[in-house]
This record gives sequence, C-alpha cells and structure tokens, in this order.
Amino acid sequence: MVNLVIVSHSAKLGEGVAELANQIVRDGCKIAVAAGIDDTENPIGTDAVKIMNAIEAVFSEDGVVVLVDLGSAILSAQTALELLEPTITEKVVISYAPLVEGTLAAALAASTGDTLNTVLEEANLAAHLKLEQAYN
Repeated sequence: MVNLVIVSHSAKLGEGVAELANQIVRDGCKIAVAAGIDDTENPIGTDAVKIMNAIEAVFSEDGVVVLVDLGSAILSAQTALELLEPTITEKVVISYAPLVEGTLAAALAASTGDTLNTVLEEANLAAHLKLEQAYN
C-alpha cells in the first residue's frame, strides 16, 4: 500500500492534518509526520533528516507520497530524497498539492489500494476540485 509523509513547518499543523487523514484511512495506509524543528525557542521550520526518517518509517514497495506545506519544505523534502538509498528514492514522490486537500485526497486513494501514480494524481487534483466547488 502507498503510504504518506506530511511535511509542515509547524508540528501542530502537521499533526492536525494527519489527524484528519487518519479519520479517512482507518486501518489503511500509514501516515508519518515530519513537521517543525527541534528548537524549543524557534520550532517553525523543516528538517531534511526528520523527513528522511519519516519516509523510511512508512516506506513500502508500493511507494510513498510526500506532501508539503510551503516552498522551503519542498527543498527539505528534495534534500531528504538525496539522503535516502536510491532504491527507496525511486519509489518516493513529492506532491505540490495544497497540504490539507492533497493529503486527504491522497489518503483516500492510498487506502483503497491505488498505485503510487494514481495517489499522486488524486492529491494534485484536490485543488482543482475545491475550485470547481467554489465556482459552481
């Protein structure tokens, strides 16, 4: 089964998104959170090593989708991919979807057994669905 990693600058935000997604997956895909940094005075940020560890924790042969909140989270996620073994990296993709909508769409697709590419597509389409609802 495809699993997910949520990357956020805020630990609270990351945990909240995971809480929502876990309502959908129940016993389905695994969701790891790599959010915030280990600095009590300045906890906002992302950590490539934390992201790498999260990917390794939920890795499956079916793949992992990494969902990110802001631009620098993308850079940290890309760095994490460079730190991983190539055999893992080739089965990990980064989604640029809005964090909440993308995570929920990916969680639903993954929990029904969709492929890595389909889970990624569903995450990326989430913003379009929201826009369609707003203008209908």
